This record gives sequence, C-alpha cells and structure tokens, in this order.
Amino acid sequence: MDMNDPLDFEVEDDLLKSHAIKKKRKKVIGLDDLLQDHYREQNKLLESRNKQKKANTKAKKSKTSYDEEDSKEAKLTRLVEKCHKQLKAFGEEEDIPPWGVKVFGDKKLPPAVEFPDLRCCNLLHSFLNNKLNSVVELNVDKGNIFLEGLLVNGWLSKLVFLCGHVEKSVAIWAFNTMLYSSKEELFNSSTDFWCAILSSEEEVNQMPVKIDWFPEYADLRRALDIYGFLFKFSSTSEPNNSDSDIEGRPPQNTRAWIRFVTVCSLIRSKKEIFSTTEAEEIVEIIICLFLDRQFLGLLVLLKDCMEAIVNYFTDQEWCSSCENIAKFIACRVSKDLNCIQTIECISEATSRCKQLRSAVAHQTLLSCFHGVNSGEEILRSLTEINFKDKSSDFYKMYIHLVLTENWVLSNSSIKDNPVIYEMFCLYLENCSTLISATNLRSYASKVRHRASYLLHFSIYK
Repeated sequence: MDMNDPLDFEVEDDLLKSHAIKKKRKKVIGLDDLLQDHYREQNKLLESRNKQKKANTKAKKSKTSYDEEDSKEAKLTRLVEKCHKQLKAFGEEEDIPPWGVKVFGDKKLPPAVEFPDLRCCNLLHSFLNNKLNSVVELNVDKGNIFLEGLLVNGWLSKLVFLCGHVEKSVAIWAFNTMLYSSKEELFNSSTDFWCAILSSEEEVNQMPVKIDWFPEYADLRRALDIYGFLFKFSSTSEPNNSDSDIEGRPPQNTRAWIRFVTVCSLIRSKKEIFSTTEAEEIVEIIICLFLDRQFLGLLVLLKDCMEAIVNYFTDQEWCSSCENIAKFIACRVSKDLNCIQTIECISEATSRCKQLRSAVAHQTLLSCFHGVNSGEEILRSLTEINFKDKSSDFYKMYIHLVLTENWVLSNSSIKDNPVIYEMFCLYLENCSTLISATNLRSYASKVRHRASYLLHFSIYK
C-alpha cells in the first residue's frame, strides 16, 4: 500500500473526494448569431420609433382637435358679431324709459293746527256746565284731548247732526287737521267727519247742517303748494321710478285731499264750491297725479275723483272746458309713454270721460304733427308713412297709433264720420300688412300686433 494512497474512510467520504475540474468550452459565435442579434436590435429600434411616432401622432391629433375647436369658436364669434351688426343696421333697440313724472318737490312748512277756544265753542260749552262734567272732569286744559277723542270715535259728527250746526272754529280746526296733521288717525277721522256732513242725503238741494265756515279752492290749492306740488313741472324731467327720493315724496294727507275734493264735487246741487276755471285746474291736477308712480296705491281714489270732478260741470260748461283741459295736458305732457299713460288714466266709465279721453288724444296728435290743423290731415300724414324706410321710428309710430285709436274709438261722433273712419281703417291695414314679421326694429312688432288686433276685434267685430 502506497503511503500516498487515500485511506479507506477518505475514499468513502464524498467531501474528501477531489472532483475533477471541468474546463469551460468556448462557444464559437458564427455569422448566423450576429445576424440574429442585428435583427433583434433593429426590431427594438423600429418598435421604439413606432411608439414615438404614435405618441407624436396622438399629440398632433389632440392639438388639431383643439385648433378645430378654437376655429369653430372663432367662427361662431364672427357670426354673432355679424348678426349684431345686421341688427344694428335694422335699428338698435333703444333704452326707452318707463312712464312716470316727478310732480312733487320740496315741501314747505305747514301751518300749526290751532284748537278752537272751548269757552267760545257752544258745541262743547254745554259739557263744561253739565252735571256730568263732574264725572268726565272736562276743563279748558283737557278740552283739546277731549275734542280729538270725539273726532276719532265719530261722536263729533253725531253731535253736529244733533245740533244742526258746525261753528267756524270747529270747522277750521277739522279742516286744518285733515290737511296738515301728521297723525294718520286724526287726518283720516277729520276726512270722515267732512265726508259725513257733506254727503248726507237727508237734504237734496241744501246742506243737512249749517256750516259757519266753508273752505274755498284757494285753501285746497295752498295745501298742495305746501305739500310741494309742482304746478309748473317740466314734462321732460326724469321719471320718478323709485321711492328713494324722500324730499319729493308727498305727505299722506294727499289721500285726505283727494277724498275731500271728491265729496265736494258731488254736492254741486247743494253748494257750488268750485268755479269753472277752478274745476278745470282740479282735473289737470288729478291727471298729473296719475303720472306720478308714487300714487299707484291710490288709483281707485284718483279714478273716483276724476269721474266726480268731470261730472261737476254743467252741460253748457263741459264742451269748452273739455277742450281747455285737453289743450293744457297736450302742452304739458311729453310725447312719450307719459302721454299714453295720460290717456289710459282717464276711464271710459261715462260719456264725458270718453269725450275727455278722445279730446286729449286729439290735441296731443295735433302737437305731434306741426302744421296739421284737422283730423283728416292727421290721418293723411299717418297713411303716407313709409314703413320700409330704415330711418322709420316705430316707437313714435306706436305712440301715434295708441293716440289715434283713443281719439277715434272713444268718441262716437267721430266714429260716425265716414271719411275719418275709412282713413283710420286704411291706416290700421297699412300698419298690420306693410310691416314684415321679420322686421326686428324697435316697436315694429308692437305696432303690427296692435293694429291687427284693432282691425279684427274693434273694427270688423
């Protein structure tokens, strides 16, 4: 046994066995391998290029879509501007102010309401000497409070009817309280007091009680002047459309003023309070109040007052007074929506109101057309209008149409005139047929629609 040979246990142990070292074989790279690697790299490069190309194409498409949207928006903007220019060529819509005139300005200091001297007042003097006075303890110092209590509770008018007499001091105090008191309860009660003693139907042709002092029209006119009423207001002044102008706001006593004028207008058979000229001015004042938007809450009172004062005139007075009132209103009110409101505030409840409505419309038309002196000349001017002229003012046409409508249709005598009526019908036909439905000028459709309505429902009904 050779000394260098491994021992038996060494032979058996795998860990002690020496393994032969395998030598790596070098791989031989041929042309085929090189070609495959080349083609592989080319494919990767091509795929990368394709991905980049797709990304660029997508970005380009997105940019193109954005450009297309911008282009569409630009085209739409240009189209809108083009339509706006065309509309402007037809006649741009004007900013037409609404109706409304400021007829009240700065107020003046009202007179002090003086209480009557109770010692000289027979109506209350009996209470001072009565045994019951020990219960109520009425004296001169507390007489003012007691008198106001009688007025508010309605007992003052009952005492007057029992006595059949209104003393001067009591009448003046009740009148001034009605027009100048700042307490609503007092001026309303004073108005009720005057309405009760004036509108009593116990006597037909005379006052039910004896009144030592009766107010005149000058007293009523002075009250309006103190309220700030502008007897010579400008018809071209800015419209009063808001309630922010506290200085130009009339006092609440104007309601009492209107009620008192109404009841005075209804008792002409008992007492003629107003002259013809004064009654004409009252009608003019009432129409002016209609033009102030601050009186929209008093339209019922104003309409009642208008009808009462119009019926105040006798038949002989009315014809000339109606023309005088119409001429005054036509000169005072501007030729815009205010003149239409002036017409519409005059009701058609009575024949006189219709006559006044027609007269005001006629005088206003005469002032619109210079050099025109008759109704036929007015209608001839209206029928000669060129509706296709681009410079035509359909706003003025609308005002003329409303005025002509009220002038002709509110007066039966004019409707019976065949010449005027035929010319009016021709004018309506021109307005309804010669104005195209595609005419976009201001008020063109209103003129066409109103004329068509009048033809079908007022003329050919």
